[in-house]
Amino acid sequence: MPPPRTREKALRQRLAELRGPEVQAKALAARALAALAANPGCRRRAILDGAGVDKAVLADALGSPSVFGQSQFAFVRGNAFEAKVKADGGTELLRLAHEKLDRAAEPPAGAHVPDLTAQGPHGRTARTEMALREATEAAGAWTLLDHPMLALDVAGSPAFLEPDAVVVHPDGSWTVVEIKSFPMLDGAADPAKVGAAARQSAVYVLALEQVAARLESAPRVRHRILLVCPKDFSNLPTASAVDVRKQRAVTARQLARLTRIEEIADTLPEGTCFSPELPAERLTEAVESVPASYAPECLSACELAFHCRDRSRAEGAVTRLGRPVRAELGGLTTVGDVLAAARGEAGDPDDPAVAALRRAAALRAEALATAAPEVAPCP
Repeated sequence: MPPPRTREKALRQRLAELRGPEVQAKALAARALAALAANPGCRRRAILDGAGVDKAVLADALGSPSVFGQSQFAFVRGNAFEAKVKADGGTELLRLAHEKLDRAAEPPAGAHVPDLTAQGPHGRTARTEMALREATEAAGAWTLLDHPMLALDVAGSPAFLEPDAVVVHPDGSWTVVEIKSFPMLDGAADPAKVGAAARQSAVYVLALEQVAARLESAPRVRHRILLVCPKDFSNLPTASAVDVRKQRAVTARQLARLTRIEEIADTLPEGTCFSPELPAERLTEAVESVPASYAPECLSACELAFHCRDRSRAEGAVTRLGRPVRAELGGLTTVGDVLAAARGEAGDPDDPAVAALRRAAALRAEALATAAPEVAPCP
């Protein structure tokens, strides 16, 4: 077996071939990683994200443009709000961290904001780890890391993540800070958006835990993150402490279930490439060579959702009806199989799913027969 460094180099070369030599890799962000962890059975998304393929561009090339993503207006508004929160060396941000998470500590009279500039993601990751170590050793002081770079192993390939900020408390513990532009009205925000932010932050917590484990005296990574949002309808920042232990546990379990990227790459036909510059027919063939696991939830999380939904409909797959329905149907994987089982044309009568379908079909027929005489004929 070749040494790890040789295998990693070979994998990077293979992923570059899949992406296309002329296409620059797209970094795997925490939001995309959280979505990937929510659907660990989708090999298509795993290999495309692992290869750094821009799925929005790919969807356009396939003729199924995606509407998933953040609008330019929201992006600009979010950047402006984040700059306001971090102004004056993060004074307001640290005040919120003290108020919501660590009232027992001394109020932050000032904070150390280390320079995290370095060459490339590997350099920035190393610089972040050094800054975290130094801040942890400097007990009694507040430290703010602005856009640190963290690395997390995902299916055998490193993903570089960039949280909005990480706060090192005077006791040496670490807190993830997530800054969002959606408002908190009367101290509460949209539960769906808070849940999405919690899942995203759970990825950062996992990455920080890996950094902490490498230090001599592993500091505590807090499982309550600081969510900073505009207050009511103003541009003034307010914050809430969000417990992400549940999201962290689910994400860790799902990431562990992901098939290793090199295993997926080894199953692809020779010459497979996902470059959007390829002819549509060849590109479609390449994408379809990797099995997908489509579900309606993909529409809000993946740029290729429309393409996969069309294919799922064409194949009659029951996954397009949702995961709960798919789970209830057991071994029946297509709509045709379901209808045949309900009509008694196929399926094992001892199968609970088949028995339930036949019972439902019988009740439907009985209801229609009973209601038919009561329906007046059309004039």
